[in-house]
Amino acid sequence: MKAESIPKEQYKAGYVALVGKPNVGKSTLLNALLGQKISITTPKPQTTRHRILGILSRHSFQAIFLDTPGLIDPRYKLQQIMVEKIHLAVADADVAILITDVTYPDVPEALVEEIKKQNIPCFLLLNKCDLINRNEALPVIESFNEKKIFDEIIPISALKAEGIDELEKTIEKYLPYHPPYYPPDIVSEHPERFFVAELIREQIFLRYSQEIPYSTSVQITEFKEQEEKKDVIRAEIIVDRESQKPILIGKGGKKLKELGIAAREQIELFLDRPVFLELFVKSRDKWRDDEQWLKRLGYRD
Repeated sequence: MKAESIPKEQYKAGYVALVGKPNVGKSTLLNALLGQKISITTPKPQTTRHRILGILSRHSFQAIFLDTPGLIDPRYKLQQIMVEKIHLAVADADVAILITDVTYPDVPEALVEEIKKQNIPCFLLLNKCDLINRNEALPVIESFNEKKIFDEIIPISALKAEGIDELEKTIEKYLPYHPPYYPPDIVSEHPERFFVAELIREQIFLRYSQEIPYSTSVQITEFKEQEEKKDVIRAEIIVDRESQKPILIGKGGKKLKELGIAAREQIELFLDRPVFLELFVKSRDKWRDDEQWLKRLGYRD
């Protein structure tokens, strides 16, 4: 049954903010809820930089998820912007979902207070329950229940997609009555160029260590769709210092070539069509603290 087939006054729709500290599984959860990958995930913290919008449309409700960066103490302007995106998501939300790692349940009290000031429902998700025995989760649930600060406490495993159906039903219960904001076949409002840049950046996080992933950004300089040929995509990888360029490129360009192959494979899976991908590495001194470059790279509106 389609969304428009039920009476408008019975349909529910609203914004759901996914918040929490780094590496608790926010992006993995969003992908599990949507049944497809729209948010990049890596084992490294602070992979998410943007506020990723994902749209889940069902016959009786539409939930618009705002996947946010992990809550940190910012050290430079880019991180300040990332933290701002968390606060903006909470301010825009009809429901807030605070996610924590059940093996190390750490709930930022200031964030809980901020959510409560918005006077919106707040869930606590105990993620990564696949890593512990069910009986081990019960005391954690009980300890948070005693505090009486959350409207719902739900144990899940985003990686294994366990508890996702229950979470979906609970979200629907708390959403306001409202007609759908988006057509039912749209899963995000971000353009393809955005996702292509993110997939390249994901491979940087997966293939490089230490400060390199955090010092880089990706800018799509050309995106040409061709009906009977491969799409042509050219991208610049921006680094924070000139000394980082040879690390990314590698001896004889080997590392950059391997990065390009891995990124191209993921892009082709996402676009469902062949592409020609060409990568360039450019240095922009201290771009993470440069307002002009942060705006140019899409971090600042």
